[in-house]
Amino acid sequence: MSRTAFPELRFWRRRHIPTLLQTEAAECGLACLCMVSSFWGHKIDLASIRRSFSVSLKGATLKGLMTMAEGLGLQTRALKLEMQHLPELKLPCILHWDLNHFVVLKKVSTRQAVVLDPAVGERTLVLEEFAKHFTGVALELTPSANFKKAEEVQKFTLLSLMGQVYGLKTSLLQILLLGLALQVCVLVAPFYMQWIVDEALLAADKDLVTVLAIGFLLLVFVQTAITSVRSWVTTVLATNLNFQWLGNAFAHLMRLPLPYFEKRHTGDIISRFGSIQTIQHSLTTQFVEGVIDGVMVLGTLIVMLLYSPQLTAVACVAVILYALLRWTIFRQLREATAEQIIHTAKQQTHFMESVRGVQSVRLFSRVEERRTGWMNNLTDQFNAELRVSRLSLTYQTANTLLFNTERVIVIWMAALAVLDTRFSIGMLFAFISYKDQFSTRLAALIDKLFELRMLKLHGERVADIVLTEAEYDEQTTEVAPESIEAHIEIKRLSFRYSDSEPLVIKALNLKIPVGQCIAITGPSGCGKTTLLKLLLGLLEPTEGEILVGGVPLKLLGLHNYRQLLGTVMQDDQLFAGSIADNICFFDPMPDQQKIINCAQQAAIYQEIAAMPMGFHTLVGDIGSGLSGGQRQRILLARALYKQPRLLVLDEATSHLDILNEKAVNAAIMQLDLTRIIVAHRPETIAMAQRVIVLEGGAVAEDVVKSNQGAEQSS
Repeated sequence: MSRTAFPELRFWRRRHIPTLLQTEAAECGLACLCMVSSFWGHKIDLASIRRSFSVSLKGATLKGLMTMAEGLGLQTRALKLEMQHLPELKLPCILHWDLNHFVVLKKVSTRQAVVLDPAVGERTLVLEEFAKHFTGVALELTPSANFKKAEEVQKFTLLSLMGQVYGLKTSLLQILLLGLALQVCVLVAPFYMQWIVDEALLAADKDLVTVLAIGFLLLVFVQTAITSVRSWVTTVLATNLNFQWLGNAFAHLMRLPLPYFEKRHTGDIISRFGSIQTIQHSLTTQFVEGVIDGVMVLGTLIVMLLYSPQLTAVACVAVILYALLRWTIFRQLREATAEQIIHTAKQQTHFMESVRGVQSVRLFSRVEERRTGWMNNLTDQFNAELRVSRLSLTYQTANTLLFNTERVIVIWMAALAVLDTRFSIGMLFAFISYKDQFSTRLAALIDKLFELRMLKLHGERVADIVLTEAEYDEQTTEVAPESIEAHIEIKRLSFRYSDSEPLVIKALNLKIPVGQCIAITGPSGCGKTTLLKLLLGLLEPTEGEILVGGVPLKLLGLHNYRQLLGTVMQDDQLFAGSIADNICFFDPMPDQQKIINCAQQAAIYQEIAAMPMGFHTLVGDIGSGLSGGQRQRILLARALYKQPRLLVLDEATSHLDILNEKAVNAAIMQLDLTRIIVAHRPETIAMAQRVIVLEGGAVAEDVVKSNQGAEQSS
């Protein structure tokens, strides 16, 4: 590679490369594209770029990144280069990293390089360490003739994140009025010292001293009462808002499409719910306090100007300097906070995975490796927290230095005014009290304003849940679910997991009559489970449609359709509770006889009856305490409890011994319903009336069995 490097002339401020951390497990390429595109002027966030370009859990290839970049109006140049040619790259550019990752190269010198890693944030590496990760492949991105500067960032409001919350406005108004009443008491309090010094003491009037003491003592009682009532109303509001908001967010989360969960770590989703509580705290306390502080600042400023414009100017200069400092470090603080949140989520994910997978960790002697991995994640989290603490300490130190210096100067100038008889001693005490209130409250107001701006970061994380489009479930037909026959027709069905990946299901056509038992088989990776997920509405087809009883699935509605279904999938789980709870899936009004009948059909009744607590036997987390075969048969009993008209089983007997498998297969054969079974085991395939062999996402064989033998349909 060779290129003449010319210095860039920048007559205006330097363009900034934002640091974006990936949210989904395999979207490092998308995050890098967002960073480079934003640098050139097309500001785009991850939520917006996901809507335009889909990426599966397999991630993006370099070719896929180039296609996406061209869609953003960027021209691409892929390069294979040696380390000595790094300074000749057009920065920022994307680098292939560790053979499985993408990063952005921000800066390079003769000794070190700065990269923006979507997994951990900004990193500065010496070139020797850099060379261990860099694969030698780089992608330069520069604006093409079609490039347009734009801002494509997900917009949201606080109300759109909360959903329907009752009683919010009334409670906020109550807190605001109580706060204003409280501030009236605070505003009047400094006059006590002024009147005592200038009026009562100079006149040696003991009765006036007593009257003033009684009057202001009553003011203290009123202030205390208002403070208590306000604190209680704030607590009630915070609890009510938190309860309703978390409920709304969880309800929406449960309606999100399956790929949303497959692409995200559990710890990250939990972390997003933590952001809701952060926003709620700021709304119920900081927002109201900020409004009150604003009113108080205005009131104290007017009073201070009446006392002395010169002294007031000194206080205002200190506040302005503090505001400028907060504005200067805000961007760094925001990026550090974003890194801290994401590293905390990664640490929690690693922790939960280690706890859940402790059996495998022990058996493979990987305790030390898991501990080291968790400690590395914890180190990243603590380093990010230290960076936040360093920046926070900067403005806290500046606050102390600025306002203590300002206080000394104001007292000095006020004392000179007293000596020049322009101020009385009582006025000096009162002005200092008002000045302290002004400086403290205005500094607090500035802090709150920047904290509210910081809430956008938490808002973006919450928006990833509540603004993600829920699973499509709009019923547009008047057909009642109970009148729908379990007849399935698939027309030219195609599906791919992302735009850059090949089709997993290819123009597949299939008809499944009512009551038929079919087995779907084929080599691993041929699309069997994907086809089932499409049939169940867990994935949306790329092309084609699925009809149930002659009605397109979208018109029937997923909720109505799933009332007809009983399913056992490969990765289905049991929940903490009793065996009976799991069979009826925590039905609020369980039918005990139906639970027993379903257990008998699933060939698990005898084993449950032999347990000391029978159907009340507790199931541990994710089904621990039961064998694999017992879990599968309880899951089958759960599917049968629904009394479905369409039973879908994905390797539902893979853990069973031959005798139990025969018993389960015999029970399934006797069921008067449509059955679709994905299987590899010959015993299960043999009991099906029809066998469909998939290969490469298409039907390779379709064999219908008869009493005389098998007939090949296609």
